[in-house]
Amino acid sequence: MKRTRILTPEQVARILDRMAYEVLERNRGGKGLVVFGILQKGVAVAEALSTRLAQIEGRDFSVNALDVRPYRDDRPPEAEVEDRSRLHIDTITDHHVLLVDDVLFTGRTVRAALDALLRWGRPRSVQLAVLIDRGHREFPIRADYVGRTVPTKYQERIVVVPEEGLAVYVEEA
Repeated sequence: MKRTRILTPEQVARILDRMAYEVLERNRGGKGLVVFGILQKGVAVAEALSTRLAQIEGRDFSVNALDVRPYRDDRPPEAEVEDRSRLHIDTITDHHVLLVDDVLFTGRTVRAALDALLRWGRPRSVQLAVLIDRGHREFPIRADYVGRTVPTKYQERIVVVPEEGLAVYVEEA
């Protein structure tokens, strides 16, 4: 499998800086904003984005980890899946939720995430931030904040590597 790096950690850092300013501008400083990262790599992106939000705004934006596996529509109904979500709050009711993932592809993960979020209340709004939007949607889902749009073939994969400082690669099948 051929792997080609398309974004260095430095490029990703600049992208996340821009996204942080966009989030804060739209949310008037981020009061009442709750950050959720979709397990696994969405949490790494959310933590990096949250760090930038905190640096700009001068206050903490804790990252909640959202496990969407129990809510996937491609999971066999009889399969038991332990929910590994980790939350720092009791409810999201009346909060603005920033849902963060690494790659937006078909939209199925985000659809599952919306179902998972509703377990913790009724948010005032849900905004979606993704590092990479690669197209090929199967659900009518669009991100509010996109780091980079990368047109891909359906068979290709986008891989975000947190161990390399969020470097981004395209893998050809």
